[in-house]
Order: sequence, then structure tokens, then C-alpha cells
Amino acid sequence: MTEQRMAFKTEVSRLLDIVVHSLYSEKEIFLRELISNASDACDKLRYQALTVPELTGDDPDFKIKVSIDAKARTLTIEDNGIGMSRDELIENLGTIAQSGTSAFIKGIEQAQKGDITQIGQFGVGFYAAFMVAQMVEVTSRKAGTEEAWCWRSDGKGEFSIEEEEKSTRGTTITLYLKQGEDEFLLEDRLRGIIKLYSDHIALPIMLGDEEEPANCASALWLRGKNDITQEQYKEFYHHVAHAFEEPAMTLHWKAEGKIEYTGLLYVPGMKPYDLFDPKRRHGVKLYVKRVFITDEAEGLVPPYLRFLRGVIDSEDLPLNVSREMLQNNPILAKIRQGITRKVLNDLLKHSENKDSYATIWENFGAVIKEGVYEDTEHRDLLLKLVRCHSTHDGNLTSLADYVSRMKEGQTSIYYMNGDNLDTLARSPHLEGYRARGIEVLLLTETVDDFWPAAVSTFDDKEFKSATRAGQDLDKIAPLEKKDDKKEPEAPADAIGSLIALMKLSLSDKVKDVRTSDRLTDSAVCLAADEGDIDIHLERFLKQHNQIRSPSARVLEINPSHPLIRRMAEKATKDGAKDALGDIASLLLDQARLMDGEPLADPEGFSRKLGEVLSKAI
Repeated sequence: MTEQRMAFKTEVSRLLDIVVHSLYSEKEIFLRELISNASDACDKLRYQALTVPELTGDDPDFKIKVSIDAKARTLTIEDNGIGMSRDELIENLGTIAQSGTSAFIKGIEQAQKGDITQIGQFGVGFYAAFMVAQMVEVTSRKAGTEEAWCWRSDGKGEFSIEEEEKSTRGTTITLYLKQGEDEFLLEDRLRGIIKLYSDHIALPIMLGDEEEPANCASALWLRGKNDITQEQYKEFYHHVAHAFEEPAMTLHWKAEGKIEYTGLLYVPGMKPYDLFDPKRRHGVKLYVKRVFITDEAEGLVPPYLRFLRGVIDSEDLPLNVSREMLQNNPILAKIRQGITRKVLNDLLKHSENKDSYATIWENFGAVIKEGVYEDTEHRDLLLKLVRCHSTHDGNLTSLADYVSRMKEGQTSIYYMNGDNLDTLARSPHLEGYRARGIEVLLLTETVDDFWPAAVSTFDDKEFKSATRAGQDLDKIAPLEKKDDKKEPEAPADAIGSLIALMKLSLSDKVKDVRTSDRLTDSAVCLAADEGDIDIHLERFLKQHNQIRSPSARVLEINPSHPLIRRMAEKATKDGAKDALGDIASLLLDQARLMDGEPLADPEGFSRKLGEVLSKAI
């Protein structure tokens, strides 16, 4: 077949431009990325060969070879892994699986600002080769086939692909080095790079004609902790997570007993790009007796720990286990339980370092709270990990610390849901709580609409939404303040008349009108009645078409507010309904606006506001 030329997808062209302009701190990282990809290719074939042994034929020993041709100025990385077909070469090297997604574009934008850490997450480290190469050739023959193909590009917008002769399976990448990159033609230099970045690769990496591998060639996770340096742990994280930043936590342990397995897991230093992908896939690879099985074992890690990266190596699972068999495998279920307990307990220990844990929580708190909602078995432990903003100060607080600050007479943990902290902090719902020194948790993530109600209690203290009607705030004395002159309340009979008039005027727009202990400065607010859906949750469900129309709410009024007192005075006089009807409607709309709801009738609101203001002047 003749050579066929194709253009890179737009995202690849942008990425190449960024990479070629040396955003990597060290050019030598290109070799790490190519060796890492070669290792993955061998792992994939090793697994397929368990059920189709003929795929490895007479070459069952996997290896990676790095060689130099100083005269031709080429550096070659070769593996005998699974290889790629023509279509796979085009898909893997000419496009990006996530092209067009907002996550990828954001990664590119971050890279353009000098943050290369975003790029590695997308599995495109291959393109780092163009930092040192003026031309890259990738010749590949997929295991089990006779055809081989050559992909070639200078990294300037196009690539070509044509049929090629290749006697063995696997992939050979040849880099035609740029002028000035002679250091990568020196074996000693390459040996140092391999030792630094790829010593953990569990395959022999042969350099030139040497008979001994340039790396340790043993699975890092099976070595003793005392035999592994922090640098080696970090480089293995870069390999297994396709990341560039340092991990936030490293967990390495061996479980012994009825079920034996080894785990080397990492909490990433930044959010993976697919953290909120609806498929909720994790990033943990499953090995059995050092043989790679899959990176898609759904039952290995609970979905709320999907941010984890690393390796689990089992001694008890059969080598020929299929992905389908893993779904309901009792051994895997026990491994999952052990992983979950280990990770949660280590996170709890780490949480003692407040600053470091705050970063982890900022990155992964939203998904950990999914576990609070879903995982009843580990809920008590998960609740100890939860951190929330609150009205106490500007820092995150644990639930235990919240309980330790509860006021005398307070029996509930109060929380309020909203879209952002600033809006929540200004809500009239909080006025009565602040007046009594009662702390309220401020929750702004989608999962926060669900987990407090599912949990019900912490340390025998009930969770209660601050937007619910009927809170017993009168049982807790207000804080004493100097020069704090409390406004007098309107007489009870006048307030009763006003409430009756407002109910009549507002009709079915509200469920009820009541006086409130929660308001100190504002005239009114809306509250959910006991048994009704929380206001913010209802809005979320309506946006996602889970409910058709919102429930009528309770309109709470502040009997000591000057406006309410004046309205109460007029409520007992003739013609009060006509005089106060529009004001009651405006107050209801005001309460809706304060809760972030759009006006149902903006034109009517404007007209009534104009009429009321004209009468007041």
C-alpha cells in the first residue's frame, strides 16, 4: 500500500506546539514516557496470552530494548508487546481519545500557562519525543497478525502511514534526533536516565548490546519498603498514573492471612481529568502473581475512591480470571474491603496534618462524600474524614470539631445548602443562628444535597437543614452584646391579623405564613416545612427534570422588623388587604430572590414595586 498522509486533529497540533516549546522541566523525560508505553504494551499482551498463548509464539519473554546508531543519529526504543494495527496507530498517535472534551482543552490551556502537569493525564506523553527528534517513526505489528505498518511524522501538523516489513510482533520507535541533542546518543547518559526514571519497570530494559538489563527489572511493589527510595516511589507514580506532579500520599502494604495481596497505591497531587466522568472508573491496575490482568476491574475499588492510582497484586486469584469473572468474585470482594479500610484509615491518620489534608480534601472531598452517601459499612470512618466550610471561621472544619463547639442546649448539627459560599454566608436564614452563636455548615457541592439526610446523625447529633421551618432556636439564648437594642415586636393580635391577611392575599403561592426566630435583620425568608424536600435539593431535582413543579413553601416573617411592624399596624384597619396585598407579594418575591430563585413574573414584580414606591413618596 502506498504512503497515505493525514493531518493531526486540532488538539494534537496544539499539544505538539506546546511540547516542542519545552514546557517539560527536563527533556530527558521523553525516554521515560516511551519506555512506560512499551511496558504497558507488554503487560497487555501478557494478559491476552493467558487465554491465547499462541500470541506470544516462540518469543514468550517480554523485554524492552534501547539502542543507538550514532552515525545515523537515531535512538530506538523497541518492545515485543501487543503492537498496533493501522487503525490503532492512527487512533492512538493521530488523535486523542478525549479530543474535543472540555477537560482536554482545559489541560491544554493550563499547559500554555506553563503547567505541564495537566498533559500527562491524557496519556499523550508519546509526543514528548518531538522535543528531541526532528522526525519520529513508529513501526508496529499487532500480535497475531502478519501485517506491519509505519507511522511517520515531523510533528508539524501531518503524519503519514504506510505498510512496512517487520518480522516480529510489537512496536519499534525510532527518533531522528535534532542537532544539539547529542547527549541522547551516549550510552552512559541513557543508562542514567533509565536508572533514574524506569528502574521500577518490571521488564528488563536492554541497552545496546549489553547482556545485563539497565534497570532493576523487578516489580517495585514487591520490594521491601526499606529497599525503595522516595525518588523511586515518585517515579513509579509517574509511570502508573501517567502524571507529572508528586503524589499527595503513598500507601504500600502487604496483606497476609486467608487472602494475600500487595498494594502500592497513591493519592494524586492533583485532580485526574476524568474524576467526575459518569462511568466513575478508577485508576488501579490489577495483577495476579506479577502478571497484569486488567485496569478495568470494577469491583476492585469503590467508586468513591476512584481517584486512587497504583497497583494491586493478588496471590489468590487465578491467572486465567476474566474481566467477567471478576465482577462477582468473592476473593476480589475481600480485597476491595481490605483496600477500602486501609485507604480510609491512612487518610484519617493523614488528616492530622491539617494543611496537607486540606489540599487532598479540596481535590477529592466531593467524591469521598459520595461514599458517605453510598457506603453504609464504612460510613462512620468516612464521616471522620469529612471537612466542611462553616460560619465559624474561614477554615474547613471536621464534624467532630463542630460538635465540640456546639452551644449549650444545642442538640442538632445545622447545615445549609447553596451554590456558593458567599451567597450562603449572606443568607437571612443564618441570622438567628448567628445571633445565638450557633455554627452552621455551609455546603456547596451537588453531593451535599444528599448525604446529610442519608446519614441522619453524627455522634448522636441529628443533621438538620437551616432552611427548614420549625427549628427550636428559642431554646438557645441569644448572645449578649453591648448596646444591643432589640427592636420591639408588633403586638400579637396585630401580627395575627397580618398573618391572616398575607395568607389570604398570597393564597396557594405559600404553604403557610408564620413568625420566625431565625430572622434578626431581614423581614422575611422562605423555609421548607417539616417533611418537605429541602429548598436547594428541590431546585436541583427540578433542573434535572426529576420533579415538575416546586412545592409551596412556608413564608416566615420577622415580627420585630420595622416593615413588618408597620404592616401589622395597618392590618387591623379597613382596606388593609388592598393596601398590603402588593407589599406581601413583593416580600414573597424578595424571599425567592434571596434564595437564588428567578422571579416567576418579573413584569408583575416591577409593576407592583413601582406602585408601592409611588405611594410611599
